[in-house]
Amino acid sequence: MSVHRLARRATTACAAVGLALWLSASAAAQPADATPAGGTPPPSDYTYDAKGRRDPFVSLLGRGETTAPRGQRLEGIQGLTTAELVVRGVLQSQGGYVAIVTGPDQKTHRVRTGDRIADGTINAITPQGLVIVQEVNDPLSLVKQREIRKTLNGSDEGK
Repeated sequence: MSVHRLARRATTACAAVGLALWLSASAAAQPADATPAGGTPPPSDYTYDAKGRRDPFVSLLGRGETTAPRGQRLEGIQGLTTAELVVRGVLQSQGGYVAIVTGPDQKTHRVRTGDRIADGTINAITPQGLVIVQEVNDPLSLVKQREIRKTLNGSDEGK
């Protein structure tokens, strides 16, 4: 082994030991029930004024209007995903069209334009089927929404 490699390993080891000593000293110097950097804890009736921003002290997990606890699904049409919907019929009513859809449990549901499903919203109902705006849940994708067409004859078309 070369002298340069030995010197590099020794420097790395010394840095790791120094960091460990510093962390243990700082943890011992600060009690577990320490107050915030300002010196006094916030009053019990403190409220955060968001002014249009999200509260940084509220967890991002489990937020949303129609979310169920982890591992559970919502009841009805809100618990069905775009892939699970099968269009069985389209009816014309006074205000427009109403679609009859089924899920994997073979229960029949009636949907209208604007209804929410698990991964999107019913954008339009045509005599041929549904147009769903699906929310893409891929953090690497530049596209956050895509339009899916579910037709009466069972074919799906994504745009």
